[in-house]
Amino acid sequence: MYKDLPSIKALLDDRVEKYNQPAFIPNDPVSIPHRFSKKQDIEISGFFAAILAWGQRKTIINNCVKLMDFMDNAPHDFILHHQEQDLQRLLGFKHRTFNDTDLLYLVYFFQQYYQQHDTLETAFTGEQNGYGTQKERLEHFHNLVFNLEDAPQRTKKHIATPARKSACKRLNMYLRWMVRRDNAGVDFGLWDTMKMSELICPCDVHVERVARRLGLITRKGMDWETAAELTEHLKAFDPTDPVKYDYALFGLGIEEKF
Repeated sequence: MYKDLPSIKALLDDRVEKYNQPAFIPNDPVSIPHRFSKKQDIEISGFFAAILAWGQRKTIINNCVKLMDFMDNAPHDFILHHQEQDLQRLLGFKHRTFNDTDLLYLVYFFQQYYQQHDTLETAFTGEQNGYGTQKERLEHFHNLVFNLEDAPQRTKKHIATPARKSACKRLNMYLRWMVRRDNAGVDFGLWDTMKMSELICPCDVHVERVARRLGLITRKGMDWETAAELTEHLKAFDPTDPVKYDYALFGLGIEEKF
């Protein structure tokens, strides 16, 4: 890391204040779960918004709005109570390489899951919070999703896992939405089993580029260990809430071309 840590912390703290604001919401995929107030609707819509969050943000948001319309803008009710003919409207859905095969399987998984559970949180933590690290939680989630019979092999690439060395950017972003709580109103803070200090910083190309310029990443390549390295360095600035700096790094990268 660079030695001028106070200056880096001051820069990042300033940008957290700037970007961790309600004005951040409309142009970001987090706007999709903000359309809902019911906990399970936020969980489900947020999951799809996060999983589809690659490419141009406008396209991501438009496709997620379309998907929520297909689910009658009541995703939890649709997941639990849809009839066979209701699934017809999902046919042909596509976002980049994510297609209707992937969508239909995830709808099936969610139906099986929400018939037995009140919240998606336990899909990550286990029933008795048995998975202690974020790495273990994300690996458990991936294994759980694809534990059902006839799980499509092709869909596995859309749900990242540290077991494949992935940095798991989209799932870490989703967990930030669900777990982080503050007074800014961007993240939801719905889940309380995980601590904010346990979250791993989501690493997209913008975050990675800025973090490397600031000396917060030294590891070559981008994988789970790189994301963990960045998060450890961010804990030097705030050990209780390191991933709040995702706002600063992302904003510096995409808005300010730092």
